[in-house]
Amino acid sequence: MRARIRFALLFSALLFTSVYAQNVQYPTRPIRVIIPVAPGGNVDSVMRLISAKMSEGLGQSVVLDNKPGASTNIGNELVAKAPADGYTLLANTIPLVANISLYPKLSYDPEKDFVPISMMVSSPSMIAVSANLPVKNLQELIIFAKKNPGMIKYSTSGAGGITHLAVELLAFQTNTKFAHIPYKGGGPALMALMSGEVDLSVLSVLSAAGQMNSQRIKVLAVTSPKRLPMYPDIPSVSEFVPGYEFNSWVGLVAPKGTPPSVIQMLNEQVSRALRSTEVMDKIQKDGGDVIASTSDQFKKSITLEVALWAKVIQQAGITPD
Repeated sequence: MRARIRFALLFSALLFTSVYAQNVQYPTRPIRVIIPVAPGGNVDSVMRLISAKMSEGLGQSVVLDNKPGASTNIGNELVAKAPADGYTLLANTIPLVANISLYPKLSYDPEKDFVPISMMVSSPSMIAVSANLPVKNLQELIIFAKKNPGMIKYSTSGAGGITHLAVELLAFQTNTKFAHIPYKGGGPALMALMSGEVDLSVLSVLSAAGQMNSQRIKVLAVTSPKRLPMYPDIPSVSEFVPGYEFNSWVGLVAPKGTPPSVIQMLNEQVSRALRSTEVMDKIQKDGGDVIASTSDQFKKSITLEVALWAKVIQQAGITPD
């Protein structure tokens, strides 16, 4: 009897040691985060802001690797095909969920080929119009667009990009039509608005704030569900179009099959980094919100957005450049 008890205790100890070893073995080398856009964008900025703090918590370097191209598909595909060991991750935003409707022959599926770690940050945008456009608020813009379908020209950083989707979501929900004028990047798109070459554009909060006093543009609304505390006089789109919400989030995912214990550890370290005072202050100063979601919450958001953008892209007939 005593021999059996000793054996059972020994077996339990070995089992605990094995499970513990599996949990503490990760990470044993640097973790690579693929950023599928060029340096300087929102995704890149967020990851650079939190990578050092993640490194502290994980005890290994978090190395950022920019792999821009093909509307983020190059980086997305690279991670989808990477080993599911937690050492190759992907940080991305709306193209992760929208590209499946833009590119019919993708080699990855955003819902099937990735495991969500966390939606980290959500950043609203601002809808701005040229000072020459005879509208004072978003309601007047919608009325003008209904009376003059296709007459209002709007600039974007490229077909199928985030700003393109933001305007077409507005058109989808208000049954209006705008004329899309794509440019090669956000800078030229902003200059086109300021010069009066186009009538409308969707700008980041920072870009809009920098031009509010220029008298060349009028900021009509913010795309978040509520007004921003730093700009209380600017209404949200939802005050005129109930249910409209457009936030350029940044999320972190891993290849499918990555162990749940690894996902949980990464989620905890992402949350820890995001909730540090200096990170939160910087994100909020730039007009963003810290989300720090769970894996399951991010998974639900991905499913909802895949369905939403499929409808918008189909109705608008959006095709990539």
